[in-house]
Amino acid sequence: MNKGKKVLIAMSGGVDSSVAAMLLKDEGFHVAGMTMCFGVELDHAKSTKCCGAEAINDARKVCSYLGIPHYVSDYSRHMKEKVIKKFIKNYLAGLTPNPCIDCNRHLKFELMLNYAKRLGFDFFATGHYARILEDKTGFCLSRAHDRLKDQSYFLYVIKRSDLGFIKLPLGGYDKKTVRNIASGAGLPVAGKDESQDICFLDNDYRDFISNLNPYAGVPGDIIDKEGKILGRHKGIAHYTIGQRKGLGISYSEPLFVTGIDAVKNLVIIGTKEDLKSGGFTVKDINLLVDKMPSEAKVKIRYQGAEMPCKIRQYKHILRVLFTVPQEAVSPGQSAVFYDGERVLGGGTIVRKTFGEI
Repeated sequence: MNKGKKVLIAMSGGVDSSVAAMLLKDEGFHVAGMTMCFGVELDHAKSTKCCGAEAINDARKVCSYLGIPHYVSDYSRHMKEKVIKKFIKNYLAGLTPNPCIDCNRHLKFELMLNYAKRLGFDFFATGHYARILEDKTGFCLSRAHDRLKDQSYFLYVIKRSDLGFIKLPLGGYDKKTVRNIASGAGLPVAGKDESQDICFLDNDYRDFISNLNPYAGVPGDIIDKEGKILGRHKGIAHYTIGQRKGLGISYSEPLFVTGIDAVKNLVIIGTKEDLKSGGFTVKDINLLVDKMPSEAKVKIRYQGAEMPCKIRQYKHILRVLFTVPQEAVSPGQSAVFYDGERVLGGGTIVRKTFGEI
């Protein structure tokens, strides 16, 4: 069935995308690898952890080993405009951004995917751990077989109309099996360590932002929920919701960052109980179903647990109410909704809510 079908796969030079390319070739597809280059305009970084010169060379070695074409495209300008500028802007606005989701939204599943379409490829593929399934309603995004490695949280931004054009070969595998496949096949990157960091950061994100924007280090007051001044902060970009360390304030019980007021340049702190909120509001919604149900489960961070919630949609926003109040709801992060294995869609958290929806 796959004979003659062409697939362009995003290759980072890592184990996952390399095994994904090999699996597609073994299935009978005509496969070509493409690597994004981010190193040209990112002159503030000494190197990039992925998509830099080493990663490109590793991807080229794998493609040569597999006997498939390899292409490189410079997306550094797009990375700067669509991902890095937003990353800095959001931190300066007191938000907690998720640049990996923005990279998927704008680069992989927009620029690269559309490039594949223009060149006449039948499919676009990545090495993400998630699945695209088909049922009577059409194509849907689903969790990976390996729940610990599942990356469906990062993929809610895919357009529903593009799901049928995308291949995710690793969705049915766990990470150990993928490693074993790479080793057994003798892939040149079989022993390569997995990258865990944001690709454009060589150091702490606070230093990165401060080096590019002097306003990141403007000090201000740390206050409690009553408005009492308890100390001074080093610049709001240095703080995130739920942060405990680095506050420099002694108190009878542990204190956490519970809010950030960018307009007034304030960091608000409180107890663990003050971290809790009853819900939140979501914008920039991308739905992967016809209509969002009134109840579902939601993840408000990649490593977080799914929590039951009630949902109300008002034109272009969602209001979400937890069944049980949750800690550290962080404006700027993504909320992704699930019905069992299926991803319903998601959006960006804009504010906490405490009452009924």
